[in-house]
Amino acid sequence: MKFGVADYGMNVWDGDNYNLSLRLEELRAIGYNGVERLEAFDAFDAIHKASTFHKLGMDFATCRVSNNNIELGMMCTSAMNKEYVWLAPGDATRKVDMNVYCRRANRFLQAAKRYNLKAALHNHLGSRIENQEELDHFMKACPEASLLLDIGHLHGAGGDVPGTIEKYFDRIAAVHFKDVFIKDESIGLDNWCGRLRFCELGAGNAKVPWLEAAELLKKRGYDKWVLVEHDTHLRDPLIDLKISLDSLKKVFC
Repeated sequence: MKFGVADYGMNVWDGDNYNLSLRLEELRAIGYNGVERLEAFDAFDAIHKASTFHKLGMDFATCRVSNNNIELGMMCTSAMNKEYVWLAPGDATRKVDMNVYCRRANRFLQAAKRYNLKAALHNHLGSRIENQEELDHFMKACPEASLLLDIGHLHGAGGDVPGTIEKYFDRIAAVHFKDVFIKDESIGLDNWCGRLRFCELGAGNAKVPWLEAAELLKKRGYDKWVLVEHDTHLRDPLIDLKISLDSLKKVFC
């Protein structure tokens, strides 16, 4: 098992990721094994950055190439012997028709299979697959899809996190851990950023069953990436990330 950071929240706090080596060294110092995605401009940049990871003894779960170059991202991920890519079948907003989304997803899955890759759906508030009903519909309509389960987004949409782990355990590619702090419960999910924010484990007020989820994954023998993602930091991200990592290691290690 590896512990990584889905580092979007760090980018928000800093303004961007200005130096990959610096970020990896800081995360290594607090106990992480890597980050979720190697973000590259092109194939050469992917090779260069992969060598940086290797030099520092750090790792990544998947690769994404900018400018939405899906096939090149698959090629790089496959060449680097990683397991999954994010499922990105075009428009993923809530305005897209569900049948169209699933049709495109199945075509995406066919392409990923050509590179011996899994394609993992990342459930997300505000996206086409937001709540439990939509997730279950998608997983049935796209039986070869894997799941990049985000427990914070699913719980925030009223979903059943432990039940989802039990039901789709064999299809889980990785898990995003985060806690949820409700800022204004009178605001609906159509403005989910106004309703809530994501935070370090134990700092939420929405009763996210993150501990139950971790214990269930351990019980089932989960041995893939455990990824911490906070999205919104109110202080130095390394403080929050260390708190979450220590909490998870108490369960998994």
